[in-house]
Amino acid sequence: MTWTVGTYVVYLLITVPLTIWVASTLSRNGRVFLEDVFAGDERLAHAVNRLLVVGFYLLNLGFVMLFLRISEPVADLRGMFDTLSVKVGVVTLTLGVLHFVNVYAFNAIRRRSRLERTRTAPLPPQGFLPPTQPAYPA
Repeated sequence: MTWTVGTYVVYLLITVPLTIWVASTLSRNGRVFLEDVFAGDERLAHAVNRLLVVGFYLLNLGFVMLFLRISEPVADLRGMFDTLSVKVGVVTLTLGVLHFVNVYAFNAIRRRSRLERTRTAPLPPQGFLPPTQPAYPA
């Protein structure tokens, strides 16, 4: 086995479990946040959470596979570490950026729903009151 093939194997052994761990951590800890975003609708929050996990896997594992290719052959152990540090670093940064984009988007949805809740009257209109007479005529 060449150093290049070894680099491929180690890269996949690091990035695939990392992606799975990040997805499961975000899913588990994001459940409460999504319930708040969707105003306590647990079924909707759970369904969106599962869809986000599937999309996260598709996007990130696809990126990991596309980023697998190495342009120059790896000659030795030092080259392997150099290549892996760049590749794993880029994958990690990508996972972080995607996480913050998701949090930003759902926080915007949450802010909007809270704003709409404050706009609605707490009680339905009860009717109209007759105009009142001023206390002192002008």
